[in-house]
Amino acid sequence: MNLMFDPFRDFDRLAGRGPRWMPMDLYRVGDDFVVDIDLPGVAPDSIDLDVDGNMLTVQAERTVAQPDGGKWLAQERPSGSYRRQLTLGDGLDVEAIAANYAHGVLTLRIPVAERAKPRKIEVQTSDATTEAPQVEAGQGA
Repeated sequence: MNLMFDPFRDFDRLAGRGPRWMPMDLYRVGDDFVVDIDLPGVAPDSIDLDVDGNMLTVQAERTVAQPDGGKWLAQERPSGSYRRQLTLGDGLDVEAIAANYAHGVLTLRIPVAERAKPRKIEVQTSDATTEAPQVEAGQGA
Protein backbone atom coordinates (compact mmCIF):
# COMPACT_ATOMS: atom_id res chain seq x y z
CA MET A 1 0.00 0.00 0.00
CA ASN A 2 1.48 3.32 -1.05
CA LEU A 3 0.60 6.68 0.41
CA MET A 4 0.23 9.77 -1.73
CA PHE A 5 2.61 12.55 -0.68
CA ASP A 6 1.50 16.17 -1.11
CA PRO A 7 4.37 18.61 -0.52
CA PHE A 8 1.98 21.60 -0.51
CA ARG A 9 -0.45 20.15 2.04
CA ASP A 10 1.05 21.96 5.04
CA PHE A 11 1.32 25.22 3.13
CA ASP A 12 -2.36 25.10 2.17
CA ARG A 13 -3.34 24.27 5.74
CA LEU A 14 -1.36 27.20 7.14
CA ALA A 15 -2.78 29.53 4.52
CA GLY A 16 -6.30 28.42 5.49
CA ARG A 17 -7.39 27.14 2.12
CA GLY A 18 -7.93 23.80 0.47
CA PRO A 19 -8.87 20.51 2.10
CA ARG A 20 -7.33 19.82 5.46
CA TRP A 21 -5.10 16.84 6.14
CA MET A 22 -6.27 14.00 8.37
CA PRO A 23 -3.77 11.97 10.44
CA MET A 24 -3.88 8.21 10.08
CA ASP A 25 -2.33 4.95 11.25
CA LEU A 26 -1.83 1.96 8.98
CA TYR A 27 -1.18 -1.59 10.16
CA ARG A 28 -1.80 -5.18 9.14
CA VAL A 29 -3.88 -7.74 11.03
CA GLY A 30 -3.82 -11.18 9.44
CA ASP A 31 -4.98 -10.83 5.84
CA ASP A 32 -6.32 -7.28 6.27
CA PHE A 33 -4.70 -3.87 6.15
CA VAL A 34 -6.33 -1.55 8.68
CA VAL A 35 -6.37 2.23 8.32
CA ASP A 36 -7.44 4.39 11.28
CA ILE A 37 -8.12 8.01 10.28
CA ASP A 38 -8.78 10.72 12.87
CA LEU A 39 -11.91 12.72 12.04
CA PRO A 40 -13.02 14.23 15.35
CA GLY A 41 -16.28 16.13 15.28
CA VAL A 42 -17.18 15.01 11.77
CA ALA A 43 -20.78 13.98 11.13
CA PRO A 44 -20.88 10.40 9.79
CA ASP A 45 -23.12 11.41 6.87
CA SER A 46 -20.46 13.87 5.64
CA ILE A 47 -17.87 11.10 5.12
CA ASP A 48 -17.45 10.09 1.49
CA LEU A 49 -15.32 7.13 0.37
CA ASP A 50 -14.57 6.47 -3.31
CA VAL A 51 -12.43 3.90 -5.08
CA ASP A 52 -11.34 4.63 -8.63
CA GLY A 53 -9.06 1.88 -9.88
CA ASN A 54 -6.40 1.63 -7.19
CA MET A 55 -7.01 5.12 -5.75
CA LEU A 56 -8.99 5.34 -2.50
CA THR A 57 -10.24 8.85 -1.68
CA VAL A 58 -11.56 9.79 1.77
CA GLN A 59 -13.41 13.10 2.08
CA ALA A 60 -15.25 14.60 5.04
CA GLU A 61 -16.67 17.91 6.21
CA ARG A 62 -16.51 19.35 9.72
CA THR A 63 -18.70 22.31 10.55
CA VAL A 64 -18.65 24.45 13.65
CA ALA A 65 -21.85 26.33 14.42
CA GLN A 66 -21.74 29.96 15.45
CA PRO A 67 -22.80 30.13 19.12
CA ASP A 68 -26.29 31.61 19.55
CA GLY A 69 -25.94 35.18 20.77
CA GLY A 70 -22.23 34.64 21.41
CA LYS A 71 -19.02 36.03 20.05
CA TRP A 72 -15.94 33.94 19.39
CA LEU A 73 -13.05 34.70 21.75
CA ALA A 74 -10.93 31.80 20.51
CA GLN A 75 -11.61 29.31 17.77
CA GLU A 76 -8.82 26.77 17.39
CA ARG A 77 -10.74 23.68 16.32
CA PRO A 78 -10.52 23.43 12.55
CA SER A 79 -13.57 23.23 10.35
CA GLY A 80 -13.97 22.72 6.64
CA SER A 81 -13.13 19.98 4.16
CA TYR A 82 -10.82 17.07 4.85
CA ARG A 83 -9.37 14.92 2.07
CA ARG A 84 -6.88 12.09 1.86
CA GLN A 85 -5.94 9.78 -1.01
CA LEU A 86 -4.28 6.40 -0.74
CA THR A 87 -2.88 4.42 -3.63
CA LEU A 88 -3.79 0.78 -3.11
CA GLY A 89 -1.56 -2.02 -4.34
CA ASP A 90 -2.68 -4.57 -6.94
CA GLY A 91 -2.80 -7.35 -4.35
CA LEU A 92 -5.72 -5.83 -2.42
CA ASP A 93 -9.42 -6.66 -2.74
CA VAL A 94 -10.89 -3.19 -3.35
CA GLU A 95 -14.38 -4.68 -3.76
CA ALA A 96 -14.38 -5.86 -0.13
CA ILE A 97 -13.25 -2.69 1.69
CA ALA A 98 -15.26 -2.17 4.91
CA ALA A 99 -15.61 1.14 6.77
CA ASN A 100 -16.69 1.93 10.34
CA TYR A 101 -16.84 5.31 12.11
CA ALA A 102 -16.82 5.46 15.91
CA HIS A 103 -15.53 7.93 18.51
CA GLY A 104 -14.15 10.28 15.84
CA VAL A 105 -12.07 7.58 14.12
CA LEU A 106 -12.83 6.18 10.66
CA THR A 107 -11.55 2.59 10.42
CA LEU A 108 -11.08 0.99 7.01
CA ARG A 109 -10.38 -2.73 6.61
CA ILE A 110 -8.81 -3.56 3.27
CA PRO A 111 -8.40 -7.30 2.69
CA VAL A 112 -5.59 -8.88 0.73
CA ALA A 113 -6.96 -10.43 -2.48
CA GLU A 114 -7.09 -14.24 -2.56
CA ARG A 115 -4.77 -14.30 -5.58
CA ALA A 116 -2.12 -12.37 -3.61
CA LYS A 117 -2.12 -14.53 -0.47
CA PRO A 118 0.81 -16.88 0.06
CA ARG A 119 -0.06 -20.48 -0.67
CA LYS A 120 1.56 -23.89 -0.83
CA ILE A 121 1.84 -25.72 -4.11
CA GLU A 122 1.39 -29.43 -3.86
CA VAL A 123 3.97 -31.55 -5.64
CA GLN A 124 2.35 -34.33 -7.66
CA THR A 125 3.90 -37.76 -7.97
CA SER A 126 3.17 -40.36 -10.58
CA ASP A 127 2.94 -44.12 -10.05
CA ALA A 128 4.68 -44.98 -13.34
CA THR A 129 8.41 -45.29 -13.03
CA THR A 130 10.61 -44.48 -15.91
CA GLU A 131 13.68 -46.59 -16.41
CA ALA A 132 16.83 -45.35 -18.03
CA PRO A 133 17.41 -46.94 -21.43
CA GLN A 134 19.87 -49.81 -21.34
CA VAL A 135 22.97 -49.64 -23.48
CA GLU A 136 24.00 -52.90 -25.13
CA ALA A 137 27.58 -54.07 -24.94
CA GLY A 138 29.71 -53.00 -27.85
CA GLN A 139 27.80 -49.81 -28.54
CA GLY A 140 29.57 -46.53 -27.98
CA ALA A 141 28.44 -44.40 -25.17
